[in-house]
Amino acid sequence: MTKLTRRTLIQCGLAAGALGGIPGLARAATSMTGVTYMPPSYSALMWGINGFNKRLASGLDGGKVEFYDSGTLLKADEQIAGLRSRTIDYMFHTSTYITRSFSTIGLLGLPSLVGELYEHGDRIARDTPLFNLMRDNLREENIEMLSLGGGVIEPQYVWSAKEPITSLEQLKGRKVRVVGYEASTAMEKIGVVPVRIPSSETYLALQRGTVDAVVANISTVVARNLQEQLKYCYKLPITAYTIGLYMLADRYAGLDDTTRAAVDEATVWYDANSAKEVNNVLYPKTHWPKITEAGIEIVQPDDTARADFETVAHEVWDWWKGEVGEEFGTKAIALARGEAV
Repeated sequence: MTKLTRRTLIQCGLAAGALGGIPGLARAATSMTGVTYMPPSYSALMWGINGFNKRLASGLDGGKVEFYDSGTLLKADEQIAGLRSRTIDYMFHTSTYITRSFSTIGLLGLPSLVGELYEHGDRIARDTPLFNLMRDNLREENIEMLSLGGGVIEPQYVWSAKEPITSLEQLKGRKVRVVGYEASTAMEKIGVVPVRIPSSETYLALQRGTVDAVVANISTVVARNLQEQLKYCYKLPITAYTIGLYMLADRYAGLDDTTRAAVDEATVWYDANSAKEVNNVLYPKTHWPKITEAGIEIVQPDDTARADFETVAHEVWDWWKGEVGEEFGTKAIALARGEAV
């Protein structure tokens, strides 16, 4: 198999279509190529991804898995195009990055609602009513959502550097690094100036005062050593994400029996273990201790702040329902909250 490189993609073009139409990229039917933009420094999040790839490779009966992390093949904003052009077979992607492409997935980042999904990750496990509702909706766009990792990763909180931000009132007028359209919309409603900055540039942004604070998951904090710049964590669940596993629906449906079984078995393991291990084992044992060692002060929001943010969040929920359709949106939110529909 000719090794895929970014230079090859630039020369051939992401729009070249099926791999058979790109010179020199023929491959065996049992070969699988996957990507993620995350680097190995995101050790907790990569735990489940690495486990999936290991199990997939062992089930391919002599086939081959080529996996590219760190954006070495496709950057974060190129992965969907690479999937659609069949340059890759599967991708792991954080939901916050792709909600503008797939509004269905915006559910997973809705402010305040993410707290419930974090506490009840089983509500988006494979084959649950909510998972199936979202999966079927995405199939209309030829996207097969194989797994959401079995739950959302611990929510993103507000982390501040030079000055304490320990209330909603103190957020007003601040420049805050936010990723995710749903979260940005909510923050704007409370007077924040959202700034979109890649995680790789966030350290310098904090150091130089380009932003006053960041809305981030603890993996981003630790992987980028942001704890060296931060002093406070306002633990209000602003948004969250899943590490989803996606293929093209027709590619998945057309897999031979051996490959299909290998993908399914690896996916079942990933769904049952990834978010569970990250949230319940890796974060408490390896990540939060680093926050404690750095001397970052943890501030819990009071009931008034939670209620005020809930009001803002519901406005974003209503906006999202307008994006996906009232019937679908209402049903999805109800299932996410554990309500009967």
